[in-house]
Amino acid sequence: MKILLLPEELLKYLQKHKLEKKFIKQKQLFEDNVFHPSLETELLEPKHLRIWSFRIDKKYRAIFIFKEKGIVEVIDINNHYK
Repeated sequence: MKILLLPEELLKYLQKHKLEKKFIKQKQLFEDNVFHPSLETELLEPKHLRIWSFRIDKKYRAIFIFKEKGIVEVIDINNHYK
């Protein structure tokens, strides 16, 4: 699985919240195994929109969509508890 390059605003968000290293680690896990247990990958509600998330750390999640076979796009990174 491949993750497309992040848009500039998401890169800035990672920097602002000091998540760059954590994101890179989780991205590597994701690209090896989308459903690795530590990622806690899940389909978000409403399920018909086909929007997914994976864990960056206990507080932050990457929100993504499947673009085509083997390629995903991260569309947001946010605080899971807000």
